Parts: sequence; C-alpha cells; structure tokens
Amino acid sequence: MLTEEFTKKPVRQLFFRYLVPSIFATMVTSIYVLADTIIIGKGLGETALAALNIALPIYNIFFGLGLLFGVGGSVLMSICRGRGHTERGNAYFSASLLLTLGTWVICLLFCTLFMEDLAWLLGATDETFPFIMDYMPWIIWGMGSFFLSSFLQTFVRNDGAPKLAMNGVIAGGVANIILDYVFVFPLGMGMAGAAIATVIGSTLTVLILATHFLSKKNQLRFSLKGIRPVFLKEISVNGFSSFFIEVSSGLTIFIFNQQLLLYLGNLGVTVYGIISNTAIVVTCLCKGINQAAQPILSTNYGAGLSQRTREVRRLSMKASLVACAVFVFLGLLIPDLFTYIFLNPSQEVLALSASAVRIYFTGFLMMGVNMVLICYFQAIIKARESFLICVLRGCVLIIAFAYLLPLFLGSTGIWMAFPTAELFTMAAGLLLIYRQEANKAAE
Repeated sequence: MLTEEFTKKPVRQLFFRYLVPSIFATMVTSIYVLADTIIIGKGLGETALAALNIALPIYNIFFGLGLLFGVGGSVLMSICRGRGHTERGNAYFSASLLLTLGTWVICLLFCTLFMEDLAWLLGATDETFPFIMDYMPWIIWGMGSFFLSSFLQTFVRNDGAPKLAMNGVIAGGVANIILDYVFVFPLGMGMAGAAIATVIGSTLTVLILATHFLSKKNQLRFSLKGIRPVFLKEISVNGFSSFFIEVSSGLTIFIFNQQLLLYLGNLGVTVYGIISNTAIVVTCLCKGINQAAQPILSTNYGAGLSQRTREVRRLSMKASLVACAVFVFLGLLIPDLFTYIFLNPSQEVLALSASAVRIYFTGFLMMGVNMVLICYFQAIIKARESFLICVLRGCVLIIAFAYLLPLFLGSTGIWMAFPTAELFTMAAGLLLIYRQEANKAAE
C-alpha cells in the first residue's frame, strides 16, 4: 500500500504531505545545538560560546554516523519496495541497524579513552579548554542517543510515518530547551548542564521513535535472514553523502576556527559561533526539504517512473531557494539581529559580525541548490555524483578557499570562502544534471 501511494498519488500532494513534518523534524533537531548556543552565550559569555563552537564537530560526527547507515539503508529499502522486493528491503534495514550499533560501541570506546586529546585536536585554547571539558564528556557518553535519533528518523519516515518522526523530534527539542534553561540558570550547572539537557532531549526522541515498531502501520522487520556482506558496502556508499554533509559542517567549523584563531583570535571564533549556528538552521531547513523528497524519489526511481522523479527534484529546488532566500535577505538588511539572538554582544563583536554575516550568508542560496542535487543523486543511487558534490563543497573547495583567500584579503577572505566554495560546487552540480539529461535524451 505504501509503495502504491508513492507511485500513484499526485507528486505535489505527496511532496507537501511529507514536507511540513520533515521540516519540523529537522528544524527541531537544530534546536539541540541552538538552545545550547543561546543559553551558553547569554548565561556564560563569549569564551564559553567559543568553547562550544570548538566542541561542536564531535556532535556532527555522531549524528552523521547515524545518518550514514540510516539514509544509506533506507534509500536501498525504498528502492527495493518500489521494485516489489519487500524481504530484501527489510534485510537492508536489519543490516543498517547492526552497523549503527557496532559503530556506536567502537566510537564510545575510542572517544572515552582519548577525550582530552580530542579537545586539543579540535582547537582548544588555554581559555576554552575548561569549558570544553565540562561539555564534551556528556556528549560523548550520550552519543548513542544521537546515533539512534538520526538513524530512526530516516527509517520511520521512509516507512510512511513522517508525523511520528516529527513529533519525536519536537518532543525531544522542547525537553532540551526547558532543561537547558533549568540546568544552566536556576541550577548553575554551566556547560555540563547544557550537554546533559541535549542528551536527555535526544534520548526522549529515540524512545518516541521506537514506538513505531509497536504500531500496526509498521512494515520494518528485523531479521538476520538475507543479510549479505555486500550490504556493508552498498549501505555505506549510498549513505556517505548524508554522512559527509553532516561531518563537513563540523570540518568547516574546525577549519574556520583554526584560521580565525590565527587572524582574529577568540573574538573571531565567537563571531563565527553566531554564523555557524545560524547556518545550522538553514542547513536543517534544506535537509527537511530533501528528506521529504527522498522516499518519493527513491520509490519512483525503483518503479522506473523518471518523470515523477524529475518533478520531485523541481519542487525541492524551488522550496530550497525560497527558504534560503529569507535568511540571505535578513542577513543583508539586519545582520545584527543574529548577533543579539546568541549574545549580549560587546562593541568589538558587533563591529566584526555585521560584515561577516553579510558576506557569509550570500552562500546560502548556492548551498540550497547543492543540497538538493546531493539528495537527488543519492536517492537514485548515483553515489559517485552525490559524493563528488559533497567532497567539493564540504572538503576540497572550502579548505582551499579558507586558506587561499585570506592570503590576499585578510580575515575578509575567511568569510568569503564559504559562498565561493558553494558557487563553484553549484556550477559543477548543474553540469552533472545537464549531462545526465543529455544522456537520457540520447538513449
């Protein structure tokens, strides 16, 4: 019944049915980080905010690993269902779950043993190290909730329960906000309190998502039957783009932090904390749009309905451009708005942040296009194309421009690195789409 719904109902109706719950779910996911940022910035000051920004990549890695196996397995499951291979689809689900649990155990052991080394590797300074070590241990010990939250969201949504996915994430996000305030302000638990609130909120999300397995609508079946060694490669290859999107956010934060410490010191990292956390919101909006499109794309691709896949791609592109344009507009006209959201800023912070926000935010439009293209290629199992766009925007170009542009433009070049990298990546991605369409027309 679920497969027939994806392949028979009007595409626009399906897309918007999944769009609102998906956006709500991903936006509330961003609240886990934003609540920490706002509470820490307002309650503990600029150095604590800089420390949080240095520690954030570790969260990106944990959440991204859940997406690696969740998206990778759910895409393959949906394609199997589109082809009528239900048992094979459940085998992909089962293999993905085992991979998630195994990776969680390995990461927990590694990060616990080398916790302080990780803090220094991420860019801790003498001023920020105590704050980081108040925050990061709780995130590491609670990493399982981040793994399972991102993993279950993808499979529950692909199994036809987008509202449950939304409700689970919203409940966890609301709990996180309330506990953040209580732990940091009335109880005075500082950075540790913010981290504990995040873990509790994420754990609540996992518990709510797990109720899907008790529902009559549940079609996910765990079974060791039918699992093959090749599934490890297939799941990892197809999920790598989603993993890399999440990890590249952490990589970008890491690279920018290093460069800003060199050129501007902790002040630059503080300003970037404002920008990077706003970027998390925009990224989550784009993820929500793409998560609404992915099960429809994959199922219709599996059923051989290419016209419907193209229509979903067009709708996703329009939605992403509209969503990103709102933030570009606000950033250009009232850049100080974002600074005051996160801090009680000093004049030094305000002087630096206005121009930085204006420059950096222009890249959101191109980022929206690139994320749609990544989702599209991933959903139709074109892993090579999806991977290429991910690596260009999240690794090769952003690193190259972050190091090259400051040589000529000073600290302004650091802020310009993001929109420049996204622009070049967009050109490459649109060329891949053009070549794909040309090849289809020639067949």
